[in-house]
Amino acid sequence: MRQTERIVVLALDGVYPFELGIPSRIFGAADGRYEVLTCSVDGRPVRSNADFSINVEHGPEVLATADTVVVASVAPSYITPDLPEAVAAALARIRPDARIVSICTAAFVLAAAGLLDGRKATTHWQVVDEFRQRFPQVDLDPDVLFVDDGRVLTSAGAASGVDVCLHIVRTDHGSALANAVARRCVVPPFRDGGQAQYIEQPVPQQGAASTAEARAWALEHLDEPLALADLARHAGMSLRTFARRFQEEVGMSPGRWLIQQRVARARHLLESTDLSVDQIAGEVGFATGASLRQHLHAAIGVSPQAYRRTFQAVR
Repeated sequence: MRQTERIVVLALDGVYPFELGIPSRIFGAADGRYEVLTCSVDGRPVRSNADFSINVEHGPEVLATADTVVVASVAPSYITPDLPEAVAAALARIRPDARIVSICTAAFVLAAAGLLDGRKATTHWQVVDEFRQRFPQVDLDPDVLFVDDGRVLTSAGAASGVDVCLHIVRTDHGSALANAVARRCVVPPFRDGGQAQYIEQPVPQQGAASTAEARAWALEHLDEPLALADLARHAGMSLRTFARRFQEEVGMSPGRWLIQQRVARARHLLESTDLSVDQIAGEVGFATGASLRQHLHAAIGVSPQAYRRTFQAVR
């Protein structure tokens, strides 16, 4: 039995070189926990969306050996209405129990193969309308950086491929290793907010106030009851201005962001400590253990006890 998990990255014609390299860079920094192979649908070089082609070492046969398959994103001009036969044949080699991940526009490939039917998914915000028109059977969420729907994970544009790969490391081996990988790759271990913060916005006036300092302050006081008025006061803004600026910068409301941060902190404590659920709830600012259970289940679909058991098994 293999001690490392095999990640196979499928490169298609029109692939973005940056996104193609993300799985190797992230999983390759995880202390030997993963083996990363790259393949094409026929073992031949693939045309990138840049002015060069890419040689790969493997053909589609390695997809049958993968524990996780990552389909790298392609330029929109290479997305065809119908799934090419060679691509469909390559995807058919994937084991039924394998995890499948798409980066950015590769969600079109998974959807065309029927792998996203009835599932929640995401893709790059610029192609949302086209995706919804072509695949109404997919529950598309254009506001998030990635979606973990169990066996199938989808991510938004470009750097969100880093986010979803780090999420996989965190899910498989815990926050300590994911944070170490992030440090080695000099990337944030967890990015706040969703895609909305990266959609083109009017350039703020020079000297315009930001909510960043208030967010940093809030992270240091998560164990306290924080109201919108507290954050606005710390930022030196009116409630209305702060709420608007926060939405523009983070892509979600302050209340939703606070819950997200409290859940993230609770997950870390569940992984790394033996504190009770009620103690953790107090540490992260939830009024009761029941409130923590409710928010954790809404975020990741499991109870605190089940989440902790998973990471105790990993440790």
